[in-house]
Amino acid sequence: MLNSLFLDFRRRVPRGHQRLMLLCLFSISVLLLWPSPQRQAQSGMGVMPLLLGIGLQHAPQQLDALPLNQFSSWIGDKLQTEPVEDPFIKIYNIAAGDSLSRIFSRYNLGYQTVQQVMAADESLLALDVLRPGNKLTLQLDDAGQLQSMELYIHAGKKVLYQRVAEDEFAYQELLDEGVWQKDILVGDVFGSFYVSAQRAGLNDADIYNINQLFKDRLNFARDIQAGAQFQVLRSENYVGEETTGQSRIEAIRILNRRQVLTAFMHDDGQYYDANGDSLERAFSRVPLANHSRVSSNFNPRRLHPITKRVSPHNGTDFPLPIGTPILAPADGVVTRIENHPFAGKYIEIQHFGNYKTRYLHLSRFNVQRGQRVTRGQRIALSGNTGRSTGPHLHYELHINNRPVNPMTAHIPLARPVPAESKSAFAARVKQLTAQMDQQTLLAKQQSNTEELAAD
Repeated sequence: MLNSLFLDFRRRVPRGHQRLMLLCLFSISVLLLWPSPQRQAQSGMGVMPLLLGIGLQHAPQQLDALPLNQFSSWIGDKLQTEPVEDPFIKIYNIAAGDSLSRIFSRYNLGYQTVQQVMAADESLLALDVLRPGNKLTLQLDDAGQLQSMELYIHAGKKVLYQRVAEDEFAYQELLDEGVWQKDILVGDVFGSFYVSAQRAGLNDADIYNINQLFKDRLNFARDIQAGAQFQVLRSENYVGEETTGQSRIEAIRILNRRQVLTAFMHDDGQYYDANGDSLERAFSRVPLANHSRVSSNFNPRRLHPITKRVSPHNGTDFPLPIGTPILAPADGVVTRIENHPFAGKYIEIQHFGNYKTRYLHLSRFNVQRGQRVTRGQRIALSGNTGRSTGPHLHYELHINNRPVNPMTAHIPLARPVPAESKSAFAARVKQLTAQMDQQTLLAKQQSNTEELAAD
């Protein structure tokens, strides 16, 4: 409709009048968008020279010969300017091998500022492992000093570090829980289970969790048969249209000839088979052979003993002689081995499901990154490294990537589904099994259709 009106306008109004109207419209736009002297200096060309140039090239008596389309295009090109970069905001996309000190030196920020930000990050340790895909946004003052910094981890998690004193920063987590979208992935095993699962759309973390769930019942390298079927209900986390990269297995069935293996996540975050029996290995409450006294409890509002400021204490402290063996509380994989200026030597272990543990201020490591550990295995010796008031172990337990009190949190104890929720669990198992069977049927029908089309 707009196009037809425009064509009608071009047909009815004389071309000379069209050009005069365009020139008037352009002059009004110039007055409304008149640039500041500073902007003129940056662009190197003001609007008046443009108008003068137009007047010299096209005298009023020649206005009728002015090409309308070329004129509009030429004016648009001349008025285009590059966006002016804010000198006080620096945005940096993390690349492989980057470190905070290297990034700060790029913007002439000294090591003292690095130390101040790292001190604020001690209880979170978000800056210790920067990964491609992360992004830093730095805000500087007139003197080029850092006032705040935002770490973008994924769409659902950002961390803001703000200067609260001349020599101190504090952090704030900016979290968006987003939504979990469910998807059913099905497939048949041909070759290895790993390759078959990848072909169906499962990632490495999903495959590892499946292996951990059934490792006591099935040897995936030896026992699984060609043609075995698997059905997986997986949820992925989204904030708006963007995925956070987080996923979880909510249900899985493996039909391996006469053997049927099942696992369903219950409301308590633990996995049970279709009969309600636990698939989890027991999780020790503390990572020590003998339960030691607690010198500092989990406390999100603790007064830091050194800085005397309110700072989250995301774990439990056990006073120990240097060299006391630290034991893995459950099976898992070592994901971090680092030496932090304030947390000292520390280890992080990813356990089955959504459980993760950390051990700070160690004196010696007994494991390597990527190594699989079993419950009760010695992983380190306690120490007094980093910023510490005395020899001790700082122990953290994280569930769903959030620190919780390890002395009171609900941890796997290898017990069946509680009696009061057994009927609800059975109904959920029935519903999810029907959904996974339906998806398997649809996948087979699609496969048969594609084979017929190929023939």
